[in-house]
Amino acid sequence: MKTHFYKTQIKWIGNCGTGTSDYKSYSRDHEILADGKTDFIPASSDPSFRGDPSRYNPEELFLASLSSCHMLWYLHLCAVNGIAVLDYSDSAEGTMQENSDGSGQFSAVTLQPKVRISDLTLIKKALALHHEANQKCFIANSCNFPVSHQPEVTA
Repeated sequence: MKTHFYKTQIKWIGNCGTGTSDYKSYSRDHEILADGKTDFIPASSDPSFRGDPSRYNPEELFLASLSSCHMLWYLHLCAVNGIAVLDYSDSAEGTMQENSDGSGQFSAVTLQPKVRISDLTLIKKALALHHEANQKCFIANSCNFPVSHQPEVTA
């Protein structure tokens, strides 16, 4: 078995002068960085938790990770199965339950990939590969809730 190691950095940039002296005194703004990457991802908390709505929040980044991992597996599976994908987009949606103590967890995610392929006769196979991509996706396999799919494939 291979082991892969990943490393990212978080830099909080939300000290408004008094640090976290109280719940409303600081910004939730931070930057997500990784070694060797040229840019950072501007992030904050969800606006429901006093975050900046113009920045990505952890929940959105989690959905993007699921969507991206599924897409990359799907494209790979199409390539090795002789299906030429011409266009791919996804609109991921997730539901998070907030508990009375302030904690929470995702309870469901639905990916809605829209795929355009070159060969009309391969649409059925292209649709079926979404199931296999879900089974292989590293991120989906790490979740304790269902990741469902509502794919659309056209030629």
